Amino acid sequence: MAASSSLTTSQAVLSRSSFPSHGSIPTPSSLSVPSSGLKSASSITINSAARRRGPIPILASAAVETLGNTTDTELVEKSVNTIRFLSIDAVEKANSGHPGLPMGCAPMGHVLYDEVMKYNPKNPYWFNRDRFVLSAGHGCMLQYALLHLAGYDAVKEEDLRNFRQWGSKTPGHPENFETPGVEVTTGPLGQGVANAVGLAFAEKHLAARYNKPDNKLIDHYTYVILGDGCQMEGISNEACSLAGHWGLGKLIAFYDDNHISIDGNTEIAFTESVDTRFEALGWHVIWVKNGNNGYDEIRAAIEEAKAVKDKPTLIKVTTTIGFGSPNKANSYSVHGSALGAKEVEATRKNLGWPHEPFHVPEDVKKHWSRHAPEGAALEAEWNAKFAEYKKKYPEEAVELNSIITGQFPAGWEKALPTYTPESPADATRNLSQQNLNALAKVLPGLLGGSADLASSNMTLLKTFGDFQKNIPEERNVRFGVREHSMGAICNGIALHSPGLIPYCATFFVFTDYMRAAMRISALSEAGVIYVMTHDSIGLGEDGPTHQPIEHLASFRAMPNILMLRPADGNETAGAYKVAVLNRKRPSVLALSRQKLPNLPGTSIEGVEKGGYTISDNSTGNKPDVILIGTGSELEIAAKAGDELRKEGKAVRVVSFVSWELFDDQSEEYKESVLPGAVTARVSIEAGSTFGWGKIIGSTGKAIGIDRFGASAPAGKIYKEFGLTVEAVVAAAKEVS
Repeated sequence: MAASSSLTTSQAVLSRSSFPSHGSIPTPSSLSVPSSGLKSASSITINSAARRRGPIPILASAAVETLGNTTDTELVEKSVNTIRFLSIDAVEKANSGHPGLPMGCAPMGHVLYDEVMKYNPKNPYWFNRDRFVLSAGHGCMLQYALLHLAGYDAVKEEDLRNFRQWGSKTPGHPENFETPGVEVTTGPLGQGVANAVGLAFAEKHLAARYNKPDNKLIDHYTYVILGDGCQMEGISNEACSLAGHWGLGKLIAFYDDNHISIDGNTEIAFTESVDTRFEALGWHVIWVKNGNNGYDEIRAAIEEAKAVKDKPTLIKVTTTIGFGSPNKANSYSVHGSALGAKEVEATRKNLGWPHEPFHVPEDVKKHWSRHAPEGAALEAEWNAKFAEYKKKYPEEAVELNSIITGQFPAGWEKALPTYTPESPADATRNLSQQNLNALAKVLPGLLGGSADLASSNMTLLKTFGDFQKNIPEERNVRFGVREHSMGAICNGIALHSPGLIPYCATFFVFTDYMRAAMRISALSEAGVIYVMTHDSIGLGEDGPTHQPIEHLASFRAMPNILMLRPADGNETAGAYKVAVLNRKRPSVLALSRQKLPNLPGTSIEGVEKGGYTISDNSTGNKPDVILIGTGSELEIAAKAGDELRKEGKAVRVVSFVSWELFDDQSEEYKESVLPGAVTARVSIEAGSTFGWGKIIGSTGKAIGIDRFGASAPAGKIYKEFGLTVEAVVAAAKEVS
C-alpha cells in the first residue's frame, strides 16, 4: 500500500531503475507449468501475432524493497502462493467457484494490494482511497484473499471457509453491499470495467472542480482486472472508448491475457489484436509477458502507466490460468470448478506448499499486518489536509463535503418548481429539464447526460458546459450512442461518492440496450436516475420500434428499482424529489414526448406516496368506482371521472405514479386510497396490462396495450387502441 511522505516507510517499488533486468531461466524441474501450445510472440508488435504467445518462462526475481521492508523473492512468492491457496482451499471447501483466475492473477493482486494501492482496511470508505475493481468477478476469491491479508474486518478466515455460503461476506461474485472493501458489484462480464470508467471519471471530475494549486486533495487511482470474456463483451469496448476520449489517466486496467474461456482456447472465437484496438481507443498499452512471477515487470508497467497522465493504460499481462496445477493449468477445466482433492494435493506439492488449508504463514501475516496502521496514517494525513482546505476554501469545502458524505444542503427541495392547472401544458420531458436545471443549482453532485439524444431527452444543464478531456470540471456528459456502458458508467459514478447523483437518458424503449446495467444498479444499490423519454405510443409516427409496451411492467418486476411515470409538472417535480432522496435505489422516470396539461389535485407530496387521490366526490371512503391512471393517461382517467360524475356516479380518480412507493406505505394509507370493499376499479395506461391485476383485482378492468404499437399520429393510435375517455367510461359502467 502506497505510503505518504510523512510516514517513516517509503514506496520504492515502482522505479524501473531500481530493479535489474532479468532474463528467463530454465523452468525448475520441481515446478510443472503446462505449455499453451500457441505460437510465440517476441515483442509487443501490434499485429495479429501480438495476441498469441508460447510457453511462459519462469523468471527469477531479485530482492526488492517494499514500504521500508526488505522483502526477498522467497517472501513475495510465499505471499503470492498464500493468495493462491486461500483461493484454492475456499473453492475446494465450497465445491463451487472459479480457482483458475486467482491462481493466475495472484502476482498482480499482490503487487497492487501490498505495494501500490493506498487504502485503510479499517475504514474501507475513506474517500481518497485507490479503487480496485475485479471486472472478471467470477475470480472473486482473489479479492477476498487480498482483503483478508490486508486486514479488512469484513473478510475473516471464517468468511473464507464459508465462501459462497448463506450469510457469509464472501458471495460467489463480488457484491459491494455485502463486503466492505468491494467497490462495485461485478459478475456479468464487462460491467466492472465500465464501472471502473465511472469511478475514474468521478475522480477526474472532482479533482478538476476542487483541487487547488496548494492542495491536491483529490488524488487517487482506479485499478481494474479484466479478462478475455470482458474484452469480448461490447460494453467494455463502449466504456473503454469513452475512457480514451476523456483521457482518464488515473485508470489502469490489467488485462488477464490467459487465452482460456469456458468453451476452451480463445482461438476458437477471439483472435483480434486487443493491443491495436486499445491504442485506437486512445489508451496507452503495455505488455507484461510474464504474469506468473514477473513481479518486476508488473511493477515497472505500473510505474510507466502512472507516468502517462493524459491516457488510460491497458497493461496486458500474459498469465497461465490455474498456474501451479500440474494437470489443469492452462485449460478450461480450471476455470469454473474445484480442482478436486487429488489435484489440490498435486498443486501443493508442485508449488512447495506443505500447509493445511486456509493457513497463512506467520511471516506473510506479519508482512501484511503493516497495512492497517499505515492506512490509518494515510487517512489521518488526508483528514489534516482537508481541515486546512476547509479553512482556506470554505465554500468549496462545503460542496465537497456534501459530495463525500451524501448530506445535501438544507432545504434543497425548495428549488423544485411548482405548477398550477393554469400553467402551460408541456411534455414531461421538458418539465424534467426544468427540474434538472433547478436542482443543479443546489445539488453540487448532480451531473449527467444522454446517449446522443440530449436535445430530445431534454437533459442539458444550461449553466454548465460539457465534460471533456481538457475541461473535466463541467457537468454535462456526452455518452454518445452507448446506452449499455452509459448505465454502467453511471453506476461507477454513483458508487464513487454518496453525494454524486448521476443521471442518464435515452428513449424508454432503448432501456433494452442497457437493462443489464440497470439491473446491476438495483442490485448494487446505486442511486442512478434514469431519465427515459418518449415513454409510450404517444411519440407517434416513429412506430413500434420506438414505442415501449412491456417496459413499465418489466421494471416494476425488477427488485429495488423505482419506476415513476409522472403525469404533469408537479408529479415530475415529485419524481425528482423521490429520485434524489433514494441514494440506494435507482429511479426510472418515464416521460412523455407529447404535451400534457397540469392537472388539478396533483402534488409533489402525493408522488412520495406512490399512489394518491387527485379527485373524489364520494363519501365514507365508498366510491362507486375507482379510476386509476399513470402518466399521460391520468388526464384520460380524470376526464372520464368528470363524465361519470355528470351521470351521478361517485368517482375517485387515483394517480398511480409509482407502484413501489405505494407498496412501501402503511396498510392504513393504502386502504384510504384503494379501499378493499370497492372492487369496481378501472386502470388505464399506454403499455402492457401485465401486473395490473394486483391493483384492480379479479373483477376490475385494465385498459392498455398488449401488442406492439403502430406508426401514425399519436391521437390516431390512442383512438385505434381504445385509450379514450369513452373506453374508460364504458369500462367503469361495466365493472360497477
